[in-house]
Amino acid sequence: MPIKNRFAELLPEITEWRRDLHAHPEILFDCHRTAGVVAEKLRAFGCDEVVEGIGRTGVVGVIKGKATGSGKVIGLRADMDALPIHEATGVEHASKTPGAMHACGHDGHTAMLLGAAKYLAETRNFDGTVVVIFQPAEEGGGGGKEMCDDGMMARWGIQEVYGMHNWPGRPAGSFAIREGAFFAATDQFVIDLEGRGGHAAKPHDCIDTTVVAAQLVVALQTIASRNVDPTKQLVVSVCTFRTESEAFNVIPQKVRLKGTVRTLDADVRDLAETRIKALTEGLAASFGATASIDYMRGYPVMVNTPEQTEFAADVARAVGGGCEEAPLVMGGEDFAYMLEERPGAYILVGNGDTANVHHPAYDFNDEIIPAGCSWWAEIAERRMPAA
Repeated sequence: MPIKNRFAELLPEITEWRRDLHAHPEILFDCHRTAGVVAEKLRAFGCDEVVEGIGRTGVVGVIKGKATGSGKVIGLRADMDALPIHEATGVEHASKTPGAMHACGHDGHTAMLLGAAKYLAETRNFDGTVVVIFQPAEEGGGGGKEMCDDGMMARWGIQEVYGMHNWPGRPAGSFAIREGAFFAATDQFVIDLEGRGGHAAKPHDCIDTTVVAAQLVVALQTIASRNVDPTKQLVVSVCTFRTESEAFNVIPQKVRLKGTVRTLDADVRDLAETRIKALTEGLAASFGATASIDYMRGYPVMVNTPEQTEFAADVARAVGGGCEEAPLVMGGEDFAYMLEERPGAYILVGNGDTANVHHPAYDFNDEIIPAGCSWWAEIAERRMPAA
């Protein structure tokens, strides 16, 4: 079945919702206005239950089919939060909040799931229950984990869960997915090095932490090139290098490095953490410096389960005429927490030739709304077909 006609009819209305959300971005868990708009609309659609405050500011809506004898319960999830970026699109619906913008398309995800919820509440042409999940704090806050920790899956008896993300560079409205590990685990580290500061003209009287840190930045790259099976993926990136002095003639006492580690395999994740600590401590000691390391594990690997991935791809082929195999993504996605609790799948929908996500010139492509809404609606109707 192609794009549902109802979503073509609803496109102007859903676009209006999306642009309103875009103009009023909220960061991490501070999604109070967004959550309020979502809850208000779900109640207006006639959802059987609407609950706010799950995972702090998350919203859950429940839509029962014309029959529920199948006992099936499907979760559909969209993220609501924006990014701390100053918008540079110049569009009429641009952010009204300085330093915050929907630079990843979560406004579009929320609007599309609201559109699907409106349709499903109107038609209820399925045998079971749909739980629509609107999540805060995907962009680094772990809102998905907090919703799960609040008992969301058990409370509503969710058996499977499905998510979606727009993807700039893919043809608008096209789909791509992959089975198994899809998005990477995202860890962070802070390394503090301390030597003996002093005058730059007397380096022999110092333990130069800048030299230690520079050597360490290079050494950390050997984890991927010399410690990990080359057929497996690992990214170790040092992204901050800060000394305690900005003078031209001072060797600093302390240097701080910050970075991220991305992996798609649990063993590689463990190895990376072990080697970062060993290299840091060993290299610092070899120069006579000391080191402390704060290694913080972030989102886990996001893993699509086989049966649900094939089903999601079948639905995508029905809606969009095809579904390609997506590449591995070394970015993180906290939908991973929901997939750790329940089987399910996460799919990419093309956003067309637009600026990339997390860029100040990015804007969600409203033309893809009918495709996204149709996919979510078809997930419910095909997985829980009415008698």
